[in-house]
Amino acid sequence: MRNARLLLSALALVVSPSSPGIADTVTADLSSHSIAITTGFTGASVVLFGAIDQPGDVVAVVRGPERDVTIWRKAKIAGIWANAEAVTFGNVPSFYAVAANRPLDDIVSPAAAALYKIGVGNFKFEVKSPVAPERAQFFADALIAVQKRAGVFSPSHGKIAFLGDRLFRTTFTFPANIPTGVYQVEVFYVRDKDVVGAQTTPLIVSKVGVDAAVFEFAHRRSLAYGAIAVVMAVMAGWLASLPFRNA
Repeated sequence: MRNARLLLSALALVVSPSSPGIADTVTADLSSHSIAITTGFTGASVVLFGAIDQPGDVVAVVRGPERDVTIWRKAKIAGIWANAEAVTFGNVPSFYAVAANRPLDDIVSPAAAALYKIGVGNFKFEVKSPVAPERAQFFADALIAVQKRAGVFSPSHGKIAFLGDRLFRTTFTFPANIPTGVYQVEVFYVRDKDVVGAQTTPLIVSKVGVDAAVFEFAHRRSLAYGAIAVVMAVMAGWLASLPFRNA
């Protein structure tokens, strides 16, 4: 009995939001907490499901690991198109997707959306290049557009479906070029356009099998990997030339 009480207490701590201003409860989980990238990987889908303790709205956000990204602007130099200007940003999520049961503007106030970084318009990139603010915004907009075309930033929010007043579910789809790392799946419980409950669940994306072994070797033994690649390229060229030598 004592162990059961301790387990219930631990679960309550996990489910309950940590912020003092957040009092209501949202409970959510994933159909899978890992995505394995193997040879021939074409993408994956993960179902998010959960419940809220009172009727309200739900917003779910998936964020990939943050990284530095450099965005370039091309220009004609001496009649040739070349990279002419670049800006590097920090705190750029490698993946971003959002889902909600209604349009975001109808359920979340601009202040709450900015505080919890809900929606691509509320990203706070760290500008790591010496550039004027208006140019930084120009490059930030270009970065978001590039990430959307690559499929790693969702161009629009997905749909969360309610089963009754309290049970909800949605499906997040990940493309074949999804970066590896630990992702954060955040679920926000919203009432009167303010976040009143929240929960964060990790999702691990990793390479497995032969791809994982090659990836790890290339990063840990980059010099040896480069030498092997050169030798293999030379051998491939030599083998390809054999039929012509006998002609």
